[in-house]
Amino acid sequence: MLRVVRRSADTSCPKFCNLSGRRSATMAVTKEKMEAWLRRILGVDKVKLGLLDYIARIPRVKDLTDVASGTPVLVRGDLDCKPGAKVGEGDIRLRSMKETLEIGRSRGWIQVIFGHIGRDPQLSLDKVCKRLGEILGCEIKFISDWFDPANLSIRPELVEAIKAAKPGDFILLENTRKYDIERVLWKAKPADIPNLAEKLTKVANEFAEKVARVYVHEAFSAGSLDTSSVVVPAAMDKVALGEYAYGEFSGPLADCLNAQLVISSGLKIDKLDDLQAMIDRGKIRWVFTAGSLAMGLIKAAYQLEGKDFCIGVQEDPAHKDQPYYIPPERVEQAKRMIAEGRQKGIQFVMPVDFVLQDGRVASTLGPQDQQFDVGPATSDLFEKKIGEFLEWAKTLNEPAIAFHNGVFGKFEDPRFEAGTKRFMAQLKRMKDAGVRVYVGGGEGGKALELYGQPDWVTHNFTAGGTVLNALGSEPVPFLVALEMAATKSF
Repeated sequence: MLRVVRRSADTSCPKFCNLSGRRSATMAVTKEKMEAWLRRILGVDKVKLGLLDYIARIPRVKDLTDVASGTPVLVRGDLDCKPGAKVGEGDIRLRSMKETLEIGRSRGWIQVIFGHIGRDPQLSLDKVCKRLGEILGCEIKFISDWFDPANLSIRPELVEAIKAAKPGDFILLENTRKYDIERVLWKAKPADIPNLAEKLTKVANEFAEKVARVYVHEAFSAGSLDTSSVVVPAAMDKVALGEYAYGEFSGPLADCLNAQLVISSGLKIDKLDDLQAMIDRGKIRWVFTAGSLAMGLIKAAYQLEGKDFCIGVQEDPAHKDQPYYIPPERVEQAKRMIAEGRQKGIQFVMPVDFVLQDGRVASTLGPQDQQFDVGPATSDLFEKKIGEFLEWAKTLNEPAIAFHNGVFGKFEDPRFEAGTKRFMAQLKRMKDAGVRVYVGGGEGGKALELYGQPDWVTHNFTAGGTVLNALGSEPVPFLVALEMAATKSF
């Protein structure tokens, strides 16, 4: 594992002196500051920081030793789950928060937990609140309507609940996505920043003045541009990563930075950017691909040899509004990747046959065809190449590491699950041979649960999007926010 050199928080700032239950009346962030903040969040102003740089600059919750008992603390929680009949069923994200919440309780903080469930604003966190209370062994006050969208203000009910709370109490707020302001950055463009800044300044300052001035992010899977994750920290005096999130970033994800083998697949060709970023680190020597990503690479490989390969409807402009469409510029990008990668000694292992929309297995596609899984010859090839990788790994003077992301087809349909199902055994094969094997959560994690066992891999992440951001081409949005808030660099 990599060692993260930590940077201590700057406690010389006068704001850090006000960490009791009382809150300062001064404005925490101005509109101009918010505009600068949003330029970083939306990627207009870029700062070259790697994953380990972010982790070194952001405190962890254990570092907040001078936050007094009775202090309200905002906790951005990983609440997006569907609890089953009992603790341990469907609540892994809630259980991942326990260590952080117990630290806060032991220090007497009044923890105000907020976050989302799903993408539907009408979904409620009432069952999540009940399950979290069972995990923590206590009652949690649930506030169903805590924000006034007309005035962009915190409702008096929440303010009064915080005043009435005792040290060690928990308050959980209803689904943040219930309110439009939580989702306002999802489709925002740089040109929208001046108009959005005034509203978001008001919201951030409302949280700082009426809820808390200390913020802990313990929502590893919350990779979207939610206001609760990427705006509210701007007004905070202190911020920190929760213990689970810190552990995931500094441990397994840091290890994945050194992966020599990556298995990458999925519906969208934009994963090509993430794969390129992984290759650019200079460690990867084996690339296994499937799905749309593979189709783009296959066409590129043929074109590099002066040939062509039909990838069916995925290259048909009539389908350009579909997520699986592969535009010509992506094929050109794939050609550069393969050409440069081969010069570095990278092996690209791509499908040689496909299960098509009508269940046929074919090695070529017609203009109206679409692949929904890899075929049996591809599974044979993948198993052969995994064997070659294992032999190659014996020559290394460092640990062998493999990162698996995505599934090979539309695996939720039994007609198209065979390729994904069969490959799960290769994860076990690699781990049994001493390779550290990581699964990037999301659909790949679901496939492991369906067709394998947890101990077949070294670690299965709980959040696919966050993992791809961390290893890929764009930084994790909430890490950008926390780093700016921690270093006051906006």
